[in-house]
Amino acid sequence: QRQYAVAFCKHIQNELEQHRNFQSQFLKTKPPVESGMILYEAELLHFAEDLKKWKERYIVIRNDYAVQSFESKEAYQKGVSPKYRILPAGGKVLTSEEDYNLLSDKHFPDPVASNEKENAQAFVLLPKEFPVYLWQPYLRHSYYCFEDPEAQQQFSAVLNDCVRHLNQDFLKQTTFDAQAFLEAVQFFRQEKGHYGSWEMITGNEIQILSNLVMEELLPNLQTMLLPKMKGKRNDRKRVWFAIVEETYNLVQEQVSEGLNTLKEECKDLTKNLEGTIRSDMDQILNSKNYLAGKIKATVSEPAEKCCMENIQPFLPSILEELMGPVSSGFSEVRLLFEKEVNEISQDFQKTNDATKLKENLKQLMNLPFNSVKMEPCYLKVNLLQEELQDLKSRFKFYHIDFVVQRTQNFMQELMENAVYTFEQLLSLSSQGDTVQISTAIEKVKLRVLKQYDYDSSTIRKKIFQEALVQITLPTMQKTLASACKPELQKYEQYIFADYTRVIQVENVYEEILFQTLLDETLKVIKEAAILKKHNLFEDNVNLPYESVSSLTDLKTPSGSAQASPAKKLSTTLTETSDTETQSNELLVVSEKMIQEKCHDARKPSDNEEAVYVNVSSSPAISREKVISTDITDKPASHPITPKEEKDVEEMITSQNENAVETKFGGNTEKENKVQEEERSLTAPGTVNEIRSLLMVTVELPAVAPSENKKEVANEYEILKWQEHGEEISQSKCY
Repeated sequence: QRQYAVAFCKHIQNELEQHRNFQSQFLKTKPPVESGMILYEAELLHFAEDLKKWKERYIVIRNDYAVQSFESKEAYQKGVSPKYRILPAGGKVLTSEEDYNLLSDKHFPDPVASNEKENAQAFVLLPKEFPVYLWQPYLRHSYYCFEDPEAQQQFSAVLNDCVRHLNQDFLKQTTFDAQAFLEAVQFFRQEKGHYGSWEMITGNEIQILSNLVMEELLPNLQTMLLPKMKGKRNDRKRVWFAIVEETYNLVQEQVSEGLNTLKEECKDLTKNLEGTIRSDMDQILNSKNYLAGKIKATVSEPAEKCCMENIQPFLPSILEELMGPVSSGFSEVRLLFEKEVNEISQDFQKTNDATKLKENLKQLMNLPFNSVKMEPCYLKVNLLQEELQDLKSRFKFYHIDFVVQRTQNFMQELMENAVYTFEQLLSLSSQGDTVQISTAIEKVKLRVLKQYDYDSSTIRKKIFQEALVQITLPTMQKTLASACKPELQKYEQYIFADYTRVIQVENVYEEILFQTLLDETLKVIKEAAILKKHNLFEDNVNLPYESVSSLTDLKTPSGSAQASPAKKLSTTLTETSDTETQSNELLVVSEKMIQEKCHDARKPSDNEEAVYVNVSSSPAISREKVISTDITDKPASHPITPKEEKDVEEMITSQNENAVETKFGGNTEKENKVQEEERSLTAPGTVNEIRSLLMVTVELPAVAPSENKKEVANEYEILKWQEHGEEISQSKCY
């Protein structure tokens, strides 16, 4: 209840202040996948616990990551309910009997000494050579068998994806009630002396709360029941796992009922508070800032001392250990994307089949969900398990799995954005003969790779920041707890009586510790970026958090001015009443750009002008809007100097100076020409490359779905006119 009110107040504050995430992103963000998408379906051998024997079952896994088992494929197709449905949150996927026995024995503290013969007996006899074990902490384990290693690998890879997503998806939620819940769990555990990450904070709210209960209940069950069990070791083990599962199901029932009641109470509480929060937000913030100042006066010195002595000296080495495997994983994703696109291009050049090209592009869109192809990328990050072993002794950080799984989720998201951006940009240019389409595929691929490099750097820095704080913050919390926490109660007097529900001393104290440590982590990450370690880019400019991959990305709402990431816009709108004038106007604009470029070539200046055109494709609205951009205008909310613009250009293009050449069975004359054009786009001293990433447009009239094709075609014509204008510009300047 305490954390719910605090989180709700913060939610209202963000709403009133219209906070926005200014993290830059070049790739388009792929819309969420529709629910019900099938990730895996096959008939396989499954061990039925109720029958104590292996049975053929039809297994279906959708993108809710639940494992469903049906009697047969026919039963599934008829819509019959599954025999069972498992959410494998917190689970572990194993493919060897030895590994499974080690893990299951660890969670069966048998008080009776067993002889070697009993220990050697298999817990479940395997009918085939290639098993997959799904171990779960409080649920009975699942066993599957396959005839060949390829089928085993495919199923285990999909199961690992399920576990990873179910472990992390709730933690990613940004709703205020989810954040309140996670804060409450953290403070609850701190009151019991537990600091830092917890391996059982997996799954949804009910599962996490049930895990909290089981953490205290399980030792009592072991003491009460295990010594009284009789029979063979495997029989006792099987009975124990069944008891634990029944207990867990009972706990979940009661927790679910209690949580629903509590949520209703919290909602009623916030309804009563909302009016006060909205009307008194300024006073609430002033009161909180005053309280923070008082606490900081006491806490700052010991916090900084703890940081300097116990944390700061180790941050660079921890970061170094993180950067290698994480960057290797993202590089592997990049290589996989490039390889798949090259294969599509080669196949199209051989077949010249547009229908086959569309099928290949559809398969490319499913690449992020192809667990087998993505698994080698994920395995690169698993090296963190070995690299960060020292953290267990120094920082008591035992749950490196969380860092690994969160990184793997980011890798999958970035692949989704990359294939989506590629498909969107290629649709602008998927017209013409074989050579034109092949050239378009190559150009779009290179653009997406450059955008990927920038976004990869941004995401990796976010991963490093979160990981460094997650690893080291518990040390500071534990070190200061005995001296500072008992003193916190006296600061409650500084909170106005009306605001005691929305301002909690414990939250303000935690925020001060977090900020102290965050400042230190950002310093070491910035130093790594300056040294360009693992191809990290510096944060030279703050760009709006939206993809600017094509002409249709930035649309200025009516009556408002949209700031370009690179320059401040001064907008002049010219309207024409005739659609026939559109092409003529494009030629005029191109000529104007040529004159400006030639003028700049004769007389160097810090002031540059660029003219971008966007033509409405709606037949009903035949007007053209031209934006004239001048960096001598009034500074934007995120100003950037010409020097900074050049730095950004060099930052993005330097990543790809040694880009892998496409292998289309030897370089033809036309392919060499394409490569020369690409090199000319990245020539030093030009802004063509940054323009290719930061295309600016104005509001497009709403277009009906039936008109989308016309809109895409017109946008592609504009791109061709701009490229044509740049070529003429270069020839006239020379």
